[in-house]
Amino acid sequence: MKGWEKNIRKVVPYVPGEQPKQRGIIKLNTNENPYPPAPGVAAALKGMDADMLRRYPDPTSEVLVKELAAYYHLEPEQVFVGVGSDDVLAMCFLTFFNSQKPILFPDITYSFYDVWAEMLRIPYERCALDEEFRIVKEDYYKANGGVIFPNPNAPTGVCQDLAAVEDIVAHNRDVVVIVDEAYIDFGGKSALELIDRYDNLLVVQTFSKSRSLAGMRVGYAMGNKILIKYLNDVKYSFNSYTMNAPTLAAAVEAVKAEEYFKETKGKIVATRERVKVELGKLGFRFQDSQANFLFITHPQFSAREIFEALKIKKIYVRYFNKPRIDNYLRVTIGTDEEMDELISFLKKFMGK
Repeated sequence: MKGWEKNIRKVVPYVPGEQPKQRGIIKLNTNENPYPPAPGVAAALKGMDADMLRRYPDPTSEVLVKELAAYYHLEPEQVFVGVGSDDVLAMCFLTFFNSQKPILFPDITYSFYDVWAEMLRIPYERCALDEEFRIVKEDYYKANGGVIFPNPNAPTGVCQDLAAVEDIVAHNRDVVVIVDEAYIDFGGKSALELIDRYDNLLVVQTFSKSRSLAGMRVGYAMGNKILIKYLNDVKYSFNSYTMNAPTLAAAVEAVKAEEYFKETKGKIVATRERVKVELGKLGFRFQDSQANFLFITHPQFSAREIFEALKIKKIYVRYFNKPRIDNYLRVTIGTDEEMDELISFLKKFMGK
């Protein structure tokens, strides 16, 4: 090892889902929306004056903050925006998790949490989900330096009811509790209605899933004004100009397109419910996902074997080689045509 290497901050990085370059594939591995963004998004981008790109964007992202505040009936001071929910959550870790006590999150969950904790030297403890992949709320009653969990959870798709979420928040009034709602638009009830009752609650959402803007990177947090102020203080100390001008313009149009949002979301949910039935007929087992994906296992066929066979046929799903879930596949809900091809292949693979 070189002498200077001893001072390098070494981390095991987050591994994103594979982004294959070839055409003609069915991509069901990164929970992207199978439908295009709202028509107004393309119109906004097409109508942009390129000359504006020589100037820095608005550091406050005021146009988007105000649009989101109006949409959710909040004050602008209750909304924080960032470059995807990953950026927002990273800022949350940096801002709120500053204790010698461990932060708490599930053992099966979004795999960026432990990466951020390791990178920022934040002590943490994983709380085991039960056999049905549900959070055991009592595990979050112990002393801690903060709590974070997705709802619905990823990669399981299991959604806690609002009473269980509130119970966890209520038992942790001295720390910040973050509910990561990347998939809440596909099922379940948002914790947003609790932020007026609990000043320690932060709700984080994204445009990457239900609003078809994964390629633009838009995320946001909602909470009381003090939490949002602290977040902005850290953001401006880290990078003032996080949201670029084209992204702000596209995101505003995505929020305005309520009917299109409901239509595409409804299609995904309907396809999800239909595919649950089809996979059940093939013997797959899974929890009742409320997200835009299913987390499936089969008693007779290994997940890795199915994963590799699907990949040969250019159907990409997500496989996690991790304890407790190494015989599961996470399958994003695509269009009806894409899901029909998946089911057709699985039938042939299993000799049905």
